[in-house]
Amino acid sequence: MSKLRVQSFTISLDGYGAGPNQDLNNPLGVRGPELMEWLFQTRLFSKMHGQGVGGETGIDNSMAEQGFAGVGAWILGRNMFGPVRGPWPDHNWKGWWGDEPPYHTPVFVLTHHPRPPLKMAGGTEFRFVTEGIHAALEQAAAAAGGRDVRLGGGVSTIRQYLQAGLIDELHLAVRPVLLGSGEHLLTGIDARALGYECVKSIAGERATHVFLRKQ
Repeated sequence: MSKLRVQSFTISLDGYGAGPNQDLNNPLGVRGPELMEWLFQTRLFSKMHGQGVGGETGIDNSMAEQGFAGVGAWILGRNMFGPVRGPWPDHNWKGWWGDEPPYHTPVFVLTHHPRPPLKMAGGTEFRFVTEGIHAALEQAAAAAGGRDVRLGGGVSTIRQYLQAGLIDELHLAVRPVLLGSGEHLLTGIDARALGYECVKSIAGERATHVFLRKQ
């Protein structure tokens, strides 16, 4: 049966999954890139961005690679797709990733504003869902063909699925940085009461990888 997984989602030591003031110039928010330093150094990141065979092959890289194994579809919040807010002014924005995004599967984007599906190179197809988180999960699970669905974020989207008890597994990469402000992942959420337990923790080169599972 298909599972809903959060993989390689990074939070700061004080619990923020994005910095403040996200916009076109700061897609991760101010100081947000500090969260992703563990990923930027990996061979997987280098490969995904056409940088050849450079990058490190240690624990962080292994954790990142596991996040793509067995995934047949993705779900993203609209802010993860781009900086456009409100009704789509046109269809020119096609994501942050260029002509060939790294997903290579159907990607279901949560939005309040309809938009036709968008096919990209490499097998990625963005499908825009206006009926809410349950509809997006149902459609993604069907498209995944028995494989898992990866929930890519952002913070608000993960919080919605977490509060609804729909996430089966969470892999959080905890970075030893303090952001002080931004979007907090777990504020007001009692993960234990929702049935989640920490099942393992692995120290990587630049992040500690914490795995939660719904019991």
